Amino acid sequence: GSQPVRLYAKGKVLGFQRGQRTQNPNTSLLKIEGVKTIADTEFYLGKKVCYVYRAKRKVNDSNIRVIWGKVRRAHGNSGVVRAKFRHNLPPKSMGASCRVMLYPSRI
Repeated sequence: GSQPVRLYAKGKVLGFQRGQRTQNPNTSLLKIEGVKTIADTEFYLGKKVCYVYRAKRKVNDSNIRVIWGKVRRAHGNSGVVRAKFRHNLPPKSMGASCRVMLYPSRI
């Protein structure tokens, strides 16, 4: 096949974990494509997540930067998950897409 194969699931960054009046930027909430229930999230727990973005200044001849994280647990009943990133995600990441890698495998 000449088409490249996508080795990650697509996700959206919903925002930070929050209460009614406070938000906790240490934990981000992600919606993974095709995941609708807590049972579905089970497969993704422990998987690596990356938020890829472009920056103005080049580092190693590339404008593309990555923040790595990990899916930690489910959040609520509708398939949203909590993730922790090495550095907290910047606010501009809210609503942006992220990649949920299919490793490390737990099978």
